[in-house]
Amino acid sequence: MRRFGSTGTCMTSKRQSYESGHQPKCLVIVDDTAEWDRAVYYASRWAIRVGGGVVMLRVIETEDQNQQWLGVADIMRAEAHEAANEALDRASGRANGIAAITPERVIREGDPAEQILDVIDKDVDIAMLVLAANPGPEGPGPIITTMAKTVGSFPIPLIIVPGGLTDDEIDALS
Repeated sequence: MRRFGSTGTCMTSKRQSYESGHQPKCLVIVDDTAEWDRAVYYASRWAIRVGGGVVMLRVIETEDQNQQWLGVADIMRAEAHEAANEALDRASGRANGIAAITPERVIREGDPAEQILDVIDKDVDIAMLVLAANPGPEGPGPIITTMAKTVGSFPIPLIIVPGGLTDDEIDALS
């Protein structure tokens, strides 16, 4: 199966989530939004139901670095990785508390949409992407807004959890 991501990158990995020797996984983005917890909660509940796994991705957005400030850029990069690990620690602890699972953790640098597609392409067991939408008037959030533009050609199902749902409401759906 040949698909092209939003950046024109060819995606050729056939999903193998439910084949013998494989385990279905859902990909969850752990970012700085308040609603990331809703996506983690839904994904963890899903993992319990299907005997699947959860992959948590944190993307560090990079900007062009001015070479004369390379030392400062290295410090900022190290701090960003430390913050990413702390965020993934919180999210992993939450998933473990919900489903007694230890999620896979991935930290990437670059454009979030490109990195999401690359992670999906490289892990043939990822069966869905779970995002949570901001319930406020600001809109659903930058990742959902970006993904909505490519959802018709996206390589896997995209699940959007309303950010205002409670644990009990998510339990009833998952």
